[in-house]
Amino acid sequence: MLNPQQNKVIYSGTGRRKTSIARVQIIPGSGKLIINGLPGESYLQFSPNYLRISCTPLNVLGLNKEYDIYVKAEGGGLTGQADAIRLGLARALCNINPENRLMLKSEGLLSRDARIKERKKYGLRKARKAPQYSKR
Repeated sequence: MLNPQQNKVIYSGTGRRKTSIARVQIIPGSGKLIINGLPGESYLQFSPNYLRISCTPLNVLGLNKEYDIYVKAEGGGLTGQADAIRLGLARALCNINPENRLMLKSEGLLSRDARIKERKKYGLRKARKAPQYSKR
């Protein structure tokens, strides 16, 4: 897709994890990460773990400083959002060059983690925790 203001090509991908959804757009640039209008380091609370997780696809391909990443993340917490950004970024990199897919797939970056919170059942305190049994 062509950005009309800057005449640069925009590649996009969507990532999901738990209840988080991240819409990722990448543009050729200097390597900055913007999440919901804030710098990535600030949004992810300067956590090196979240930053490492979010940028894993770029590190695997060796494209650290070649693309600017713009993310619209919503829902869930920072862990889910960081993983959703990772999946969206990997999908966007596959749109750029189909040859990237093989390397990203071998690293497991293109699979969606389907684990979500199990619903609470009636008669129980949580999804599986039962009240204490009383004999009398």
